[in-house]
Amino acid sequence: MGKKPKQAKTDALERLLGAADAETLRKLTRSLATKPDLRRACLEFLRKEVRIKAAPLTDTDAEIVCAMWDELQPELDELDQYGGRDYDAVDHVGEQLYELTKKLGYSVVPVETRKFLLDEVTPYIRSRNSGLEDMLYDLAYSLCKDSDDWRDLAARLEATGQDWPCDHARRIYRKIGDHQKYLELRERRMEYGADYHDLATFYWESGETDQALAVAREGIEKAKGRMDELRGFLAERAKESGDRASYLELEFAQATDLLSLDSYKKFEHLCSRAEWQAYEPRMLDTVAKAWCDTQMQIYIHRKDLRTASDVLAKAKYPVPKGYGPETILNMAAQLEAAFPEKVLAFYLTGLANLNHNATRDHYAHYAQTAKRARRVWVGVLHRPQEWESFARRIKLDNIRRPAFQQEFAKVVPGWDEL
Repeated sequence: MGKKPKQAKTDALERLLGAADAETLRKLTRSLATKPDLRRACLEFLRKEVRIKAAPLTDTDAEIVCAMWDELQPELDELDQYGGRDYDAVDHVGEQLYELTKKLGYSVVPVETRKFLLDEVTPYIRSRNSGLEDMLYDLAYSLCKDSDDWRDLAARLEATGQDWPCDHARRIYRKIGDHQKYLELRERRMEYGADYHDLATFYWESGETDQALAVAREGIEKAKGRMDELRGFLAERAKESGDRASYLELEFAQATDLLSLDSYKKFEHLCSRAEWQAYEPRMLDTVAKAWCDTQMQIYIHRKDLRTASDVLAKAKYPVPKGYGPETILNMAAQLEAAFPEKVLAFYLTGLANLNHNATRDHYAHYAQTAKRARRVWVGVLHRPQEWESFARRIKLDNIRRPAFQQEFAKVVPGWDEL
């Protein structure tokens, strides 16, 4: 095979460009710029390389952002039509929307262009079908540069009559200080704790403190869903006014709403010794109704290991790949020295039915459980013979399952020698 000739220092394109006059190069650029992506590339290149006095640079920025929109719109339209189910397309268009939003953030674009793009974006926001709703809102927000723009966007969103766009409109009206429109939209829906918190903070920031407190207290009585923001608002007001009793009652409700060790400790820390003595019985009533792992964490924190072991005795051993197994297993390990028999019985519930085929992940889970049981039998109870008898039996029951044997040999000390 002959050798490939060396490439000339100047290739064909370079030679032709060098020979072309200015008018020919203009014709080439115009023909390429008929496609949105190439038009944008031409504009961005010329924007950097050419300095002109005749036209403002905002015109160039306007051309660029419109070209970026034209480039992404066909694919966005398809996603909107078919429900955004093409995840690769969603990612691709999402990236283009992000770049356009970023470009609008640092470009000076004329109001006419901003309104044109808002006209283009609003139907996709209204349809809520493209899978890119949040990014479309980000784009719409980036088109707003003054209060008139924000008011225009809010009116468009309000006109949809849909809950989520109207929520955005309401927040915009509040942001630009149109209290009448904000209250009009706010009063349409007062159902959840967040709704009452939003209105209460509005009145508080407006200086109508009595009205703010009245709304917040009404929300505590009537609202659904999450109440933590509303309780936090009232607790802060009670603390500021020196109403210690109300403050503690609200903080107790906050701590016990979704009880955890952290919320328990936080409330205990808030209380004086006398206050804690008054609240402790109510707190323990709540602890007794909590999830097993939460109960055990709190009882161990209180150094009430016996009650923690009683809870463990009623708990279910975590299944392979179950939710949060480390928590209850770590607490069981903390109880091994004080209540080894109860902890061993708990571990053995995780090894109750091994004589069946399973995945390697399941076998690995069982092997870790067997290792824990061995630790108690041998290291705490000092009864190695019982462990060996138990281990030989499960080894023989699964002798024809090589994956089982391999996973146990990896983690259980002395497994191969049994």
